[in-house]
Amino acid sequence: MTSYLIRRLLQFAVVLVLGSIAVWAFVLLLPGDPATVLLGPDASEAELAATRARMGLDQPFLAQYGVWLSHALSGDLGVSYYSGEPVLTGLLERIPATVQLAGCTLVLTLIIAVPVGIVVALRPRSLAGRLLQGYLTAGLAVPAFWLGLLLIIVLAVQLRWLPASSDFVPIWQNPVAALRSTILPAAAIAVHTSSVTARFLATSLGEVMGQDYIRTARAKGVPERDVIRRHALRNAALPTVTVVGLQLGAFLGGTVVIEAVFNYPGLGRLLYTAIGERDYALVQGGVLFVVATFLLLNLLVDVIYGLLDPRIRLT
Repeated sequence: MTSYLIRRLLQFAVVLVLGSIAVWAFVLLLPGDPATVLLGPDASEAELAATRARMGLDQPFLAQYGVWLSHALSGDLGVSYYSGEPVLTGLLERIPATVQLAGCTLVLTLIIAVPVGIVVALRPRSLAGRLLQGYLTAGLAVPAFWLGLLLIIVLAVQLRWLPASSDFVPIWQNPVAALRSTILPAAAIAVHTSSVTARFLATSLGEVMGQDYIRTARAKGVPERDVIRRHALRNAALPTVTVVGLQLGAFLGGTVVIEAVFNYPGLGRLLYTAIGERDYALVQGGVLFVVATFLLLNLLVDVIYGLLDPRIRLT
């Protein structure tokens, strides 16, 4: 297991460096001059030159990347062009809200996906199985932002059950208020993610149920519930764990539109605002954080994979 972890850590470090290069280059190559955006079109050439020098934009590209990476490794992601506060401070203020939204979305996803996947795999021709297959198809087809708007219209505007605009209330302070503020954006995302997860679980479980060891367990008289829970689900969980891990990383980076729709004060809304304001330092820092988190979650999924199936440690 130790050598397996070392290999995965080395892969994580290499991919993180490549990801940092992609983030830095992509943001730097966006059209527009950061100095002009910051000072406005009426700024003089002397003011623009001074601002570019202060921001380090007058240096060669590789030198700019080296300075940015060295500062990022030490925890200095730069200063926001508009707010004037450190980028790391702004991210740390918004990350708890997005983590709470991602956690709520993950719980909803699993609550929906696991029973739906089991029914679709074991009873595909039943009425419930056919109805749930229709839900999976609709869940994959409906965009999350459109579903979010629909939920706002029905549950917030017409029925007035939930607030249309979501505020961040820490769950450890007030669980009820936290649930009310996050349930709508979480549900808008969870419909799609649960459909993806349930499809993978149903496909994997359907393949596992035809294996010889399942027939052997049944021949020994093991109750069907134990056959599914102790034998089938554990082996069918391997590809499902991968999908859940990948989607959890996507929650952190893919909530930009949803947080904008619900006015939720998380990392996605912060990046949405930063992109509109051309706040390059904040965009670079935020995207780098999302990339690093995504890679960490993939590393965690690999570790869970190794624990669930010892054969993977030897590959």
